[in-house]
Amino acid sequence: MALTAETTPDDLLVHLVPKLGPLLLASRVAHGELTIEVPRDQIIKTLKFLRDDGRCRFEVLIDLCGVDWPARTERFDVVYHLLSPRTNQRIRVKTTTDEATPVASACEVFSAANWYEREAYDMYGILFSGHPDLRRLLTDYGFQGHPLRKDFPLTGYVEVRYDDEKKRVVYEPVKLTQEFRAFDFESPWEGTDYVLPGDEKAGGGPAGGKA
Repeated sequence: MALTAETTPDDLLVHLVPKLGPLLLASRVAHGELTIEVPRDQIIKTLKFLRDDGRCRFEVLIDLCGVDWPARTERFDVVYHLLSPRTNQRIRVKTTTDEATPVASACEVFSAANWYEREAYDMYGILFSGHPDLRRLLTDYGFQGHPLRKDFPLTGYVEVRYDDEKKRVVYEPVKLTQEFRAFDFESPWEGTDYVLPGDEKAGGGPAGGKA
């Protein structure tokens, strides 16, 4: 019998454990959804099973994204969010990789993976083998680095502007007009040695409404 909208994540896990066997490295239920972890070299086999199994039918790839853990040897999580419109069930599939080892592209399993994988490559530098056109998607072709990595500087490496003389966009080293401010989350109005507009009324006398 197929899974239904009334099926719980625990029920789904009971179904998957004997089917995936050693492919299932870890699992947990959070926020009402099941997350499973599988080996990197088995990600396509897992995705095909979840799509084609008669009880799962996770036929839609909702999202594919990366997560950066710089302290780990395999610093990236690659996360696939799948939906079964037939049963209104969701599942999250995770695998890991490093900066140099590609993950097999899921484009042949889910066509929607094309742009999602390009975005993960652009933002994190995650490589996908077998992708038909792995290029940057959100940044410029000459962009340096990958903006969503934890070690990417907040200011970036270069800044761009339009040069009226050259009549084109030019890249220049980042120039900050002021240093980053250090906020201590205390009231910004305390400890000042000047009177802010309107504060003169709070000092008493006729202007403050007191005799």
